[in-house]
Amino acid sequence: MPLTRDEDIKALLEGARTIALVGASDRPSRPSYGVMRFLQGHGYRVIPINPQITGEHVHGEFVFRDLHQLGDPIDIVDIFRRPEAAGEAVDEAIAIGAKAVWMQLGVINHAAAARAEAAGLKVVMDRCPAIDIPRLGVARVDAG
Repeated sequence: MPLTRDEDIKALLEGARTIALVGASDRPSRPSYGVMRFLQGHGYRVIPINPQITGEHVHGEFVFRDLHQLGDPIDIVDIFRRPEAAGEAVDEAIAIGAKAVWMQLGVINHAAAARAEAAGLKVVMDRCPAIDIPRLGVARVDAG
C-alpha cells in the first residue's frame, strides 16, 4: 500500500536529500518546472530527467536522459508522467536502487506501485511534495 499517513510521508520527505524528477520540463508553464524550483528552494538536490531535453539545464541542473545515467544515490524518484507511462520510471527506480517513488497528482498506477513495494521501495501516489511539504511543516533540508 502506498504511504498515506501524514507522519510516514513527512518522515520520507525529511529523510530525503536527492530527488530525481522524471518528466522535468524547461517550460515555466509546466507543473514539473515549478515543483522542481520549489524542491530546490527547500534544500533538496533535484536532478531532472527528460529524454527530449537531455544535455540542457533546468534550474541550473544538467538534464539526464534516464535514471540509469545517474551515478549518485537517489532518495526519491518524483514522477511527472502519464499513469500508463509511470511504470517505466518505477522500473528504472527499482533498477537503480532508489529508496522511494513518488507519483504526482493524477498519476495512479497500482501495478507499478506494487512492483516498487515488492522491491522494498516506499511509494507515494497521487500527491505533490510541493503541497505536502508546507502542509506537513517539513523543515528545510540540507542536501550536503
